[in-house]
Amino acid sequence: MSAAAFGVLTVAAALCACSPTYDWRTISNNDSGYSVDLPAKPGADERRIDVDGTPMRMRVQTAEVADDVFVVGTLDLPDAQPATQQKALDFLRAGLARNVSGVPDAQAVAVPLATGGAVPGVELRVAGRAGANGETRTIHARLVAKGAHAYQVAIVGRAEPPVEQVDQFFGSFKLY
Repeated sequence: MSAAAFGVLTVAAALCACSPTYDWRTISNNDSGYSVDLPAKPGADERRIDVDGTPMRMRVQTAEVADDVFVVGTLDLPDAQPATQQKALDFLRAGLARNVSGVPDAQAVAVPLATGGAVPGVELRVAGRAGANGETRTIHARLVAKGAHAYQVAIVGRAEPPVEQVDQFFGSFKLY
């Protein structure tokens, strides 16, 4: 299954039900090396995907509120080489754009480490049409690599949630 198809399936499954309130909780994921605040009880999934001919495991935690899905995806890389990290980040970025047939607006961002400091990442926003019905979707995401992992932290919805909710989610994401 491709990362794009996996992303669309994850979003489609998560959008089937709605929850009207944000109930923030801190999730520590020691296997994937991060902590994050999610606005509802998270679900989890895992798939093997092919990244330009290299099989990799992708683990995903999702939480939903109303029409928005908050997603943290971790791609396990075969090594921690910068070229491998960049290949994975390019793959994730292209998959997000493909999911909504859009062109991302991207900028550099510092992603904090739990121990202090930060690593460079990219923040992007892309909007377009997704799913069998071609419904409008907006994706606000951060992509970052550290060690033998690449991360996709995203909010997917019909429109972005309130700024304070976006800030809570992205501001809470810290790598170990």
